Amino acid sequence: MTGLCLVLRESCQFRAGLRIPCFGSFTGYRVRVDPLAPLLDLADVAPALAGARDRVDAAMRHRALRRHGGQVAAEASLRAAVASAALEGNAYELEEVRGGTVTDPVLQGALRVAEGIGGLVDMWPRAPRQALAKLHVLAARGVVPAADLGRLTSGAERIDALAGLVAGNDRTPPLLLAAIVHAELITLRPFAGPAGVVARAAARLTLINRGFDPRGLVAVEVGHREREPEYVGSAGAYATGTPDGVRSWLRHYAAAVTAASEEMTRIGDGVLAAA
Repeated sequence: MTGLCLVLRESCQFRAGLRIPCFGSFTGYRVRVDPLAPLLDLADVAPALAGARDRVDAAMRHRALRRHGGQVAAEASLRAAVASAALEGNAYELEEVRGGTVTDPVLQGALRVAEGIGGLVDMWPRAPRQALAKLHVLAARGVVPAADLGRLTSGAERIDALAGLVAGNDRTPPLLLAAIVHAELITLRPFAGPAGVVARAAARLTLINRGFDPRGLVAVEVGHREREPEYVGSAGAYATGTPDGVRSWLRHYAAAVTAASEEMTRIGDGVLAAA
């Protein structure tokens, strides 16, 4: 049983008359109850996630999206890729990347992931493991040997459990599910090379597929980058498997999403100013 499963059991043994099992036991059939619901009982988590959703909903009403939504989405995708590469230790200025002069393979992989993520949205809930492998191929080409692309190096059992949580799960709120997908993958780092790029992309896939961010406007990676010390610290806290550690991560994730909503507004303002 993983640390997260222990937290779930300790947080709430029964909900709506049903015992909450380890999420790995949902593998192989459609999720009929929300296995992550007890996490919303951790102090301040539900209000933080709800507040982040409200901020995103407000940003989605920006008037730039009426006529320039594609331009806003493209800019958000670029900024997400630059931030994700930076979080792997490969930081570059946005304008330098925009100019096409950066050949760093990790940055190029993050850009490929940003470009290719739309083609994996439908696959994600049907075949999560296959989608993760494809993300790794995009992210790690030129970084790890070709034979290692798309291949797990560790954590196969927990990846199976995570896939079972993602596949067919329309019960868990999108933000909560994305946060757990990200945290599990960043903790396991189950692929060689830039596994963090894969983790952040999988979380973004979750938000897009579940309708929270269907147009790919919420560059959560930017929020993680802006709060990098907190991002690293809360991810480490999550890895301990304690209720406080999971709570720390979920609160950080809400803060990063809020920061991403502010970034979306800045992008929209810039697009309108240039129009």
